Amino acid sequence: MKSAFDYSIFGGSKEVVINMTGYYGNIEDLTVKNSYFRQVLFTGQHTQLVLMSLKSGEDIGKEVHNNVDQFFRFEAGTGKVIIGNEEYEVKDGDVIIVPAGSEHNIINIGSGDLKLYSLYSPPNHPDKTIHKTKEEAVEAEEHEHHA
Repeated sequence: MKSAFDYSIFGGSKEVVINMTGYYGNIEDLTVKNSYFRQVLFTGQHTQLVLMSLKSGEDIGKEVHNNVDQFFRFEAGTGKVIIGNEEYEVKDGDVIIVPAGSEHNIINIGSGDLKLYSLYSPPNHPDKTIHKTKEEAVEAEEHEHHA
């Protein structure tokens, strides 16, 4: 099955396979090359894979997902993650898990882009979502219903 994934941001590379049995791709390479604020790569029944890129000084915005656990893996840049009253500085190779019901934010504190991917359990965004900018994401989320 072909994906609606936007390959143009990777120079047309088709090294991603999405079919009824799952997802295959070099997640580190795809994450580092991604320039969009948010791009959903795969949505399954219980999990969703999403790429993100935050510009210097940009954040995702404080949010709470009441019924969604979230895993973050950082592939490039330097960031700060706030979960409740705890703060963590993150860089390439670091992982953060945000339990459902926890207020959290991710802030790019470096001079370059902060590149990361996230796993939502269960899915949180409409399948095939692409938000090229944070502004697009904020506008779209006003019309979407999230867990």
